[in-house]
This record gives sequence, structure tokens and C-alpha cells, in this order.
Amino acid sequence: MRILLYSGKGGVGKTSVAAATGVHLAHLGHKTLVMSVDPAHSLADSFDLGEQLFHGATGDPVNVTDNLWIQEVNIQREIKRHWEQISAYVTSLLRTSGLGDVEADEMAIFPGMEELSALMYVNQYRRSSEFDVVVLDCAPTAESLRFVSLPTTLDWYMKHVFSFERKLFKAIRPLANRVAPVELPSDSYFQNIRDLFGKVEGIDSVLEDANTTSVRLVTNAEKMVLRETQRAFVYFSLHGLTVDRIVINRLFPGEIHDSFFEGWRELQSKVVTEIESYFAPVPVSRIPLFRREVLGIERLRELGRVLYADGQDPAAVTRTERPYSFVRVDGRYQVRLSMPFAQKGEIGLFKKDDELVVEIGTLRRHIGLPTSMSALIPASARMDGTMLIIEMRSNT
Repeated sequence: MRILLYSGKGGVGKTSVAAATGVHLAHLGHKTLVMSVDPAHSLADSFDLGEQLFHGATGDPVNVTDNLWIQEVNIQREIKRHWEQISAYVTSLLRTSGLGDVEADEMAIFPGMEELSALMYVNQYRRSSEFDVVVLDCAPTAESLRFVSLPTTLDWYMKHVFSFERKLFKAIRPLANRVAPVELPSDSYFQNIRDLFGKVEGIDSVLEDANTTSVRLVTNAEKMVLRETQRAFVYFSLHGLTVDRIVINRLFPGEIHDSFFEGWRELQSKVVTEIESYFAPVPVSRIPLFRREVLGIERLRELGRVLYADGQDPAAVTRTERPYSFVRVDGRYQVRLSMPFAQKGEIGLFKKDDELVVEIGTLRRHIGLPTSMSALIPASARMDGTMLIIEMRSNT
């Protein structure tokens, strides 16, 4: 099963791009599911489905055309299905603190519950081979990064904290419940956590497998949007995911000649050039601004034809190498950059704000640095086969 993850700044049109990709995949014969992971769901709206056709409250996949299903995760239903013991305990604590029943129920929905529920579904569909392709319409960038980091965080907790915490609570519960103002969680609470982990176990390896999962970043040709796209690229790479395409949405088409738009056209042209330079060698797709709102399956189909006008199957695996990775070896930070087509020669390195710029001959690569490395400067570089290894050190 292929997993295509669409992310980007809020408002760039990633839901439309994800939905159009799903429509195109279904047209090519792939059994496809488009799933919304954004708590502010707009997937059904993108397909222009009325309440009589789409019962989003069920949270189940709904067939919208041949080979195509859509799903919006409903957190209230997921709590009843997967989080009942956890939610019940947290709700009881909140009620003890003085909150009313409705307030306690709302506060018991923790950040990450919706994303984790979506991961359970993805893992379920992967294990059952129910779909050929799952297209994930993710929340804006920050929430998307939480989505991909959850499995690793949960895995660490289960390996290093869970067993100790469960044994400790079991030992002290009888005494603590006599004197504490609230009861400690019962063993069924911990069993619920164990069951949850079983449902997402292994999904981290799936997300990091470039032959299975690809990230596509949707952006607009605006400087503020570009900066967030660059940060997203850095952090998806940091988490081990492969970004295989950048999609620039809503470019002014060539037939617009009104002087009012000249400044915008000039800005878009500059930003597009910057995007292609920064993200090379990751391919960049362009989508023009449509005359009308992209709403409904026919308009989505038209968007899909424009996006995949080159005839490429969106499910095809086009990139398996990560553009770069960040490691720490013996207390020293390194940036490792794949440069298979670089010729041996003088290597140029310099910092530009929080970016590391690498030059080898006519090749230039821009590498955004994570926060932990943004204050470091390049000290040396060497080629190891096709891999450029850059040593970073403190500026002091």
C-alpha cells in the first residue's frame, strides 16, 4: 500500500490538491482512500457533498465514485472506540476539579488524539491491504509534524516508562486511594494504553520507508508561505520522511495582463525561482489559479489533469533517497547530503541565516537547519562515495 501525505501552511489549497490526487488515482484504477487528518475537516466540502450524501459523524470511509472513498476521522466516535478507559479517567479528574460534565468531556480530548486515531486507521488499512493508496490530507504544518512524530514518542514511552509506571501504580494504588483526593488510574487504564500501542505499532517504520510513504508539500508563491514550507521540509527530513514533490498552487496564469496584477506576477516569478533553487533536486509542480473555485468531483478531476499533465502516476515511487539528514557522532553534529551527480572539486560552504548553503562546481544546495543546529557553523566537509559529510561546530 502506498501512503501519500499532503501538508502545508493553512489556506494554501492542500485539501484540494489531496482530493484531486485521489480522484486521479481512482481514475487510473487504484483503489484509493483520501483521509482527512485535520481536526478542522474540509475534505467533504471539497467534494461538495451534502449532508444527505456524506454522514461525516460516522467517521467511516464513504464511497464517492468508482475506486474512491473519503474519510474524516471523528474524534468523539474514536474516543468511544479506542480511548474509553483513558477518557473516562481524565474526565473524572476534571470533574473532581470542579468542571461541569460537558466542560470535562471537552477538556478530556487531548492534542494528538485525532492524529493518533488516524494512524490507527492507516495501520489497519496497511495490514488488511484494503486500499492500494491512502492519501492523507494533513493539518497545517505544525500539527503535521506532531502527526509523524507521535509513533516515535509513543514507542519510547512504552519501552522506557510504561511498564515501570504500571507496576508502581499497582503497588501503591490500595494505599494511595485511601488518602488521595482522587483515585489513581485502574489497571484497565493501562491496558487501554497497551491496546492503543498495539494498533499503531510499526507505523513509524512504514512512514520512514520511502518505498511506501512520500510527503508532498503544497505551497503558494509568497515569501511568508515559502518560509513555512522550508521549515516543514527540514523537519520532515529530520523525522526520516522523504519529500518527493513540491506543489506550487494558485499561480497567476499567463493570460492575465491587467496592470493591477503586475506586482504580484513579478513576486510570484521570484519566489518560484527561489523554490526551485532551494528544493532542488526535488521536482516542483505548478498549478495555475483557476477561474472558479475548485469544488466538486468534476472540478477536482480537472485539477488532477493539470497537476498530472505529464502522465505520471501519483502513486509511483520517484524518490527514495533523503536529500539530507542530520546526525550526531561522538558529540559532533554532522549534515549528510546525498550528491550523486557532483563532480569532485572545491567545496564551498557558507551560512545564510538558518540555512547552510553548499556549492560543488555548478551545483548548489540550500539546507535549512533544525533549531538545535541553527547556531552552528560549517567547519569542514568531505565526500564519502556519493555522500557529502559536513562537520558543524560552535561559533564560539
